[in-house]
Amino acid sequence: MIIVNTETVPGHEIIALCGLVQGNTIRAKHVGRDIAASFKNLVGGELKGYTELLTEARREAIERMMAQAQQLNADAVVNVRFSTSAITQGAAELYAYGTAVKLRRTAGTTTPPTAQPFGAPPLPDAPFAR
Repeated sequence: MIIVNTETVPGHEIIALCGLVQGNTIRAKHVGRDIAASFKNLVGGELKGYTELLTEARREAIERMMAQAQQLNADAVVNVRFSTSAITQGAAELYAYGTAVKLRRTAGTTTPPTAQPFGAPPLPDAPFAR
């Protein structure tokens, strides 16, 4: 499954729109992370507990969005966006959405070697994988 935040996929043409797909997750703050964050506010620096929380939330939202796209037999999701909103004090929603599409390779093109499924490690010799 190709996931891009652009309106097109290089080397492909969109032959059908499958529809809007979305995925979301609602996460609550953890008391331990709040205590660590309050200490970090005194001295400054990255709030690693919250960084990990948001990374997990983005991954889960994307996976849910991809599952919807797969149910529609889509080849890709284009124009992917993220949104966040506060649900209650101490809890927030992370929402991912995009347009599921069917693709066809354009004549004379091949998939670039850096194209990887979501979550797959980059190829070691890929020039943009660093």
